[in-house]
Amino acid sequence: MKNGNEPKETLGGVREILSEKSFDNPTYLGISYFLRDLFFFGLIMFLIWNVDSWYFLLPLWTFAGLSIASLFIIGHDSAHGSLFKSEKLSYWIGQIAMLPSLHAYNQWAYGHNRIHHGHTIKLKGDFVWHPITPNQYKKFGLLRKGFHRLAWSAFGAGIYYLVEIWLKGMVLFTAPMKEALRDKLLMLAFAFGSAGAVFYFGGNSPLGFNAQLGAWFFLKVWLLPFISWNYFIGVSVYVHHIRPEVPWKEADEWTPFYGQMRGTVNYHVPGFLNFFMHNIFIHSPHHVHMKIPFYKLGVALEEIKVHYGKYVVERESLWKDYFESTSKCKLIDPDTGRWMTYSEAFNDEDESEAELDTVAT
Repeated sequence: MKNGNEPKETLGGVREILSEKSFDNPTYLGISYFLRDLFFFGLIMFLIWNVDSWYFLLPLWTFAGLSIASLFIIGHDSAHGSLFKSEKLSYWIGQIAMLPSLHAYNQWAYGHNRIHHGHTIKLKGDFVWHPITPNQYKKFGLLRKGFHRLAWSAFGAGIYYLVEIWLKGMVLFTAPMKEALRDKLLMLAFAFGSAGAVFYFGGNSPLGFNAQLGAWFFLKVWLLPFISWNYFIGVSVYVHHIRPEVPWKEADEWTPFYGQMRGTVNYHVPGFLNFFMHNIFIHSPHHVHMKIPFYKLGVALEEIKVHYGKYVVERESLWKDYFESTSKCKLIDPDTGRWMTYSEAFNDEDESEAELDTVAT
């Protein structure tokens, strides 16, 4: 520690104080969580298949999104090598766990592990919820401006994730590694195969195949659970790193310590939500060291707080913060990295922009 009592403001310094118990990951525990999440996903999808009343379907679609998120986090930890010591076991469980969210294991790991974790909230580095400046926004066409306002609004988290992360990063882009292409093709085969199977079997009736009925089953069993998942993951990723008081920094000002400790927010959420979300909101320990399994993040956070407590951001107002941030964090000052609303960015010079800002917030 600096001066004998001040902690070192380095990522290595934080990692030094983590104990071995924060990394303990017995194989049986990871498999147990995986099977538990697979069971709930199967149960919820079975209920959705057999229910048609909207007052049952609305909560079931919500639970479907949560159950897909549960499996995704299993895949997430597998890809980080935190859930299992065996790379082969990590790959196969991670691959299966990511299929309901239509994510390709190695394709996703390339962008998440290398880029997002390597450059968290670094301008021109981190691609997840990367901000733009007022000048960049001014150069957008009308449609692109409209999409930006929608994606960065309170309603837009799922739309942003679906388009910017899933469509562009998981489908259109292919990481420069043969494993990524292989996994992407497997994921796309699962996506088209499962969608087709739901449409075909859902449309079968005693009177023969009914395309309208098949379309309804595709909507309620396949598409809406997928959209629900996109909203849960979109909001989760957003609140991890976007706050009015957390500026993004250029490469010459950015440090790994700043990105992983100062640029990552921890939320304490109700146990019911955490049952599905697997401690994903206790996020800074995960950014400090990717090898910490999700069920040890609370232990790691307490260890970090002993020496680095003043750097740890902990909050309990997830939804309040989300709505606050989506109203204030629209564009970024290129000189300071500070967040601005559209009105602040343009000094109310453009009345149409100010009117759009009112609608977006």
